[in-house]
Amino acid sequence: MGETILLAVALAMDAFAVALAQGARQRPAIGPSLVIATAFALAQGVMPLIGWGLGAIAMPLVATFDHWIAFALLAGIGLQMIRDSGDETAPPAFNFTALSMAALATSIDALAAGATLPTLEIAPLPAAAIIAATTFALSLAGIAIGRVAGDRLGRPAEIVGGCVLIALGCKIVFDHTFGG
Repeated sequence: MGETILLAVALAMDAFAVALAQGARQRPAIGPSLVIATAFALAQGVMPLIGWGLGAIAMPLVATFDHWIAFALLAGIGLQMIRDSGDETAPPAFNFTALSMAALATSIDALAAGATLPTLEIAPLPAAAIIAATTFALSLAGIAIGRVAGDRLGRPAEIVGGCVLIALGCKIVFDHTFGG
């Protein structure tokens, strides 16, 4: 069980970083915060099950380009945040499409991790539930922290949030390329 919790926390870190940036950018109220955290939790919970189902057969195919997809999605959202920073007329950074892309981008590593679920001493469904619950909690915390930072720091917090997303995309590519 301890291994599953460690895996869940590790997988949730990407979603936490994006939620932190979104909290600084949009400063969402509780309703939108719950929607954001739920989207990340669902993606993080479903992707390991898909990875477990596909197993080692499909992983080599996905592994050749998954990091580039994650990079493109995160960098695109980050650049948009930087461009719109301080612009009160800019649309919210997370519409349905952007939120879906961010949830997908941050859960691609969970797809690969799903293939390792048989090595843990827990069934895939409880593991996915733990991953989803952990992601939900950490995403809500990230949004709350980002909201406070955004209120206090304004435009610089939005720029830093965008840079964090771009850096996260770069880290995913680096880890995949150099075995991080």
